Amino acid sequence: MMNALKQNPERSSAILVTIAMVIVVGSALGFEHIGGYLPCYLCLLQRNPYYIGIGIGLLAVLSSALRMPVIVTRLLLAIVGLLMLIGMGLGIYHAGVEWKFWEGPATCAGGALTGGPAPVNVLEALNATKAPSCTEATLRVLGLSFSGWNVVTSAALAALAFWGVFARRTA
Repeated sequence: MMNALKQNPERSSAILVTIAMVIVVGSALGFEHIGGYLPCYLCLLQRNPYYIGIGIGLLAVLSSALRMPVIVTRLLLAIVGLLMLIGMGLGIYHAGVEWKFWEGPATCAGGALTGGPAPVNVLEALNATKAPSCTEATLRVLGLSFSGWNVVTSAALAALAFWGVFARRTA
């Protein structure tokens, strides 16, 4: 296993980082659709680097599998690493909003779900549903909110992607 990692670090990195991004965004979607944790505006914004990164990660896996020049896979991994750094920055910003270090954007005013009779059609349902506020963490695990955990995972995934960019191959 370790030999495979050292012989082709960019392929290993591409596979691992892409699978990990799928797991992270899949977990977020699971918390939303199964757990009922509605995402706020900043939560949704933090998913974008993952959505884009998964596609680019798949291209990196494909370029490695097709034995394209190593520079192609490494460039794609560098883009994934930069996307994860952007995701980390968005997570830091959101965590700061939650901890009241600074104000969030005006789109984060949010509000609770409205009560009352069930809407008759989809447009009424959309009008009746309000996104939660970005200023309140809906769940904390080991002291970190979803945005705090996004900082941790984004940093780890950026490190993994950049390892694939800069690691030396062994014979």
